[in-house]
Amino acid sequence: MQKIQTQGIHHITLIGADRRTSIDFWEGVLGMPFVFEQPNLDVPEESHLYFDPGDGRLITVFTREEREPDPSHNPEGIGNLHHIAFTVSRATYTQAKRRLQARGIKNSGEVDRGFMDSIYFRDPLGQLLELACYKFEPPVGITHSEVLFEAHKLRVERGDYAIGDVHLADALEILTQRTTRSLSADRSSQNP
Repeated sequence: MQKIQTQGIHHITLIGADRRTSIDFWEGVLGMPFVFEQPNLDVPEESHLYFDPGDGRLITVFTREEREPDPSHNPEGIGNLHHIAFTVSRATYTQAKRRLQARGIKNSGEVDRGFMDSIYFRDPLGQLLELACYKFEPPVGITHSEVLFEAHKLRVERGDYAIGDVHLADALEILTQRTTRSLSADRSSQNP
């Protein structure tokens, strides 16, 4: 038996209320261009809106004009979606709290996750969303996942509770040495 190997997220589809609420939130608040629309091919009474979250993949929303927005928190339970996290730049992250508050959107404020900073808030339909900003940039040709994998190994080896800056910095050094050639015979730490 063989695996079915995935290559990334193709799209995430949410059940929306009316069309205007979806466009106003996904494009008007989060800046995701509204790129495509067609009927929901499984439920012709609904529209299927497509938004680009910034990486060319898609967030899609099924809408129906008679559905009213309900901001009640989505239930937390086994098998339910907890939250969706979106990558933002450091500059955008530093402005997110103020920009959400200017629209009357309650949020968590800045939360330090060790390897990233986050801010949490709910969409108009009660879905929990996260804006996340990595604390590091991986070396060219290395993914964020590879840095986190290496940092995790260091954290476990050292018996630390969670990933922190020291694990990330050391992982970046290890990966750079592993993937970047040098004319120096000795690449160890020096004290000139």
